Amino acid sequence: MSFQSDVLSLEVANNIAILHLDRPEARNAMGKALWEGLTAVAEEINSRDDIRVVVLAARGPHFTVGLDLKEVGASLGQGLGGRGGSQAVSNARTYQAIRDLQNSVTAIAHIRVPVIAAVHGYCIGGGVDLICACDIRLASSDTIFSIREAKIAIVADLGTLQRLPHIVGAGHVAELAYTGKDFTTDRAERIGLINEAVEGGADGVLAAALTMAGEIAANPPLAVQGTKAVLAANDGRTVEEGLDYVAWWNTAFLQTNDLTEAMTAFMERRPGNFSGS
Repeated sequence: MSFQSDVLSLEVANNIAILHLDRPEARNAMGKALWEGLTAVAEEINSRDDIRVVVLAARGPHFTVGLDLKEVGASLGQGLGGRGGSQAVSNARTYQAIRDLQNSVTAIAHIRVPVIAAVHGYCIGGGVDLICACDIRLASSDTIFSIREAKIAIVADLGTLQRLPHIVGAGHVAELAYTGKDFTTDRAERIGLINEAVEGGADGVLAAALTMAGEIAANPPLAVQGTKAVLAANDGRTVEEGLDYVAWWNTAFLQTNDLTEAMTAFMERRPGNFSGS
């Protein structure tokens, strides 16, 4: 495995990858190393055939407290482009810096296998951006969420305002983004931000996520990956266009060795043994 990071760790076993935010001493505050690491780890995951599902979790008492203000706070008021050159040049650098950060989160959304977020403790600001890029979200019962950016004079710009309206209702998005208030796991579950609230803190939610990941990993991997691709392709398409897309997808990818194995296993009344071929 070529991926290395000081703030992320990746473990793979039984076709399940566990990706940990791994900077517990800083409550997993999100700095430059994290943003660069997300892109690199997504490339690593996508290059490996032995990974069928990813669980995104965090070490320490909190999932993340969001943007590392100690690292970037001083530069925010001057724009992220730094000094030197005209205002236009500085603005262009700021724009590109924001786009680079956005691409780091989008890299998680573009992982070709399902990604399950296992959230505990604080999930603030950029943490909400990150879990909105995941396919499924579980949270411990003590989790505190916040779209905090408005409270620190920033418009959230890494994906929450774009992805969250596809997950929860527009009124909830507006309230939570305008106020920047904290909200609990109970509210997150009630509005549909998370699939399930789990007891037992970090260990409990990770165990629940791994159980779900095992159910996914047991299915034919090409069918699961195709399902994720077709769900993603629905954005911006009518129902009829989506139906046409999935018809073409199955025309191209239906005839797999795993399909033969699934039919054989059904007839023999045994679990399938799927190879991803």
